[in-house]
Amino acid sequence: MVHVIESLGRHFGHASFRAGQEELASRAALNLPVVSFATPGPHVSIHGIFEYIDATRSSTALRESLYVFPIVEGLHVVSLALSVGLVIWFDLRLAGWVLKDQPVSTVFRPLRPFVLTGFAITVVTGSLLFWSLAMRCYGSPFFWAKALMLVLAGVNIAVYHLTIERRQAEWNAAPIPPRQARFAGLVSLTLWVGIIAAGRMMAYFL
Repeated sequence: MVHVIESLGRHFGHASFRAGQEELASRAALNLPVVSFATPGPHVSIHGIFEYIDATRSSTALRESLYVFPIVEGLHVVSLALSVGLVIWFDLRLAGWVLKDQPVSTVFRPLRPFVLTGFAITVVTGSLLFWSLAMRCYGSPFFWAKALMLVLAGVNIAVYHLTIERRQAEWNAAPIPPRQARFAGLVSLTLWVGIIAAGRMMAYFL
């Protein structure tokens, strides 16, 4: 038990480790049940990790902050609108639905810095929101649906850049891209719409 907590402490930082120890001590002092962070053996449970995060001082401070939490949440929404909004525009071009007279590379090139900046802010703010509401996220089916769709979106992006995009010179100016490119665009479009919908449902039901 001690070794598991120490390893988690090293992983999440000394401040989080101390907060976790204080939480365990306070529960013991009040004769409350102490949360187990691991099943018997060397494996750490996902539920235990989420509980540990939720009990840290930084999580509580962010969750109960009068100004920081709404600022982080607002930045997350704005950055998501910037990045995903532009990605959806590119996905529509890949699908052959808009800007058919423009080469695919011409459409994406000016969007790229804004997309990457937006995604960077989204990842940071999204991580902070998760950190502040870890146990609520654990119990939300919308969180797990969003997490699954994020993984699938990442796989779709990797497949596109590692395979389909390498042959882009062959179809770059085509009004209707080849089937594989259209499929990647439609999959991306569907997943990002689902991710946004799941995120909004999380905000309403957490």
